[in-house]
Amino acid sequence: MTRKPQSISLVLGSGGARGLAQIGVIRWLEEHSDYRIRSIAGASMGAVVGGIYAAGQLDAYEDWVKSLRRQDVWRLLDFSFRGAGLIRGDRLIEKLRDMLGDMDIEDLPISFTAVATDIEREREVWLNSGSLFDAIRASIAIPTVFTPVRHKGRLLVDGGLLNPVPIAPTLTDDTDITLAVSLNGRVGEELIRPERAKAPDPDREEPDSGFLNHRLTDALPDRVGGWLLDWQDKLGLGETDPGLSREQEARALGLIDIVSHSIEAMQGTIARFRIAAYNPEHLIEVPVNACGIFDFHRAAEMIDLGYELADRKLGRR
Repeated sequence: MTRKPQSISLVLGSGGARGLAQIGVIRWLEEHSDYRIRSIAGASMGAVVGGIYAAGQLDAYEDWVKSLRRQDVWRLLDFSFRGAGLIRGDRLIEKLRDMLGDMDIEDLPISFTAVATDIEREREVWLNSGSLFDAIRASIAIPTVFTPVRHKGRLLVDGGLLNPVPIAPTLTDDTDITLAVSLNGRVGEELIRPERAKAPDPDREEPDSGFLNHRLTDALPDRVGGWLLDWQDKLGLGETDPGLSREQEARALGLIDIVSHSIEAMQGTIARFRIAAYNPEHLIEVPVNACGIFDFHRAAEMIDLGYELADRKLGRR
């Protein structure tokens, strides 16, 4: 007996490259005719995936992100110490704008809300009108990493700072169920890879990202730059901002690693309180150790993980 299709409010959380697992969740929902996504609320990477899906461009985005290698990801990170963030984010957002175009949120076929944080007034902001990409850009502005966005008189940063699983914007939706995807799930033991702690083979084209991050944060400041220079030369990476040395870029990467882990620890606690307070009908949790914040070169793996988690949660009821 075929069940009546259920309309869904889809809540997509923040968590960097782990957010690519949300594509897998959406793919699972698409393949099952008894579910219909009618509304999306997203924070940070959740706003990226949700906004692109609402715009009908998820296929193009998925093809692109699956093609990224580690060095491609590095080239998208335009380092700069000249503003309020270590990475301007211009290359990434312009790549998305060029690839997908731009449109207003009001014109989307699916209701969409991107959540950002007003850093001056210390409150969350729901962006559900105006430019889709302006909303996404504001929602992904990780403090000290990406430069903040000035929008209608407000200085906006990453929505995950205050609301990493933005269920609240969907509370008034006329839908059957709410499905939330949190990217701050408990550590998955099966995802722990002891071999990641080993030093990379210097003859390999790409150094291991986990090893890079640990070396960057553990090394003394005057040694960080020189160590990373060797790897940058192997990857063919040059300076990303005129006047900014590669030693500065190396120190930026070490700082980004510390900042991102600190924010993730904070968001994990906030997410648990938010989920307990709003109690969505369905919750999918992606383990926090599934991948690093900038591990976009692992897109295919993350998408498959999201699909599997959705099947575990929804496919065997």
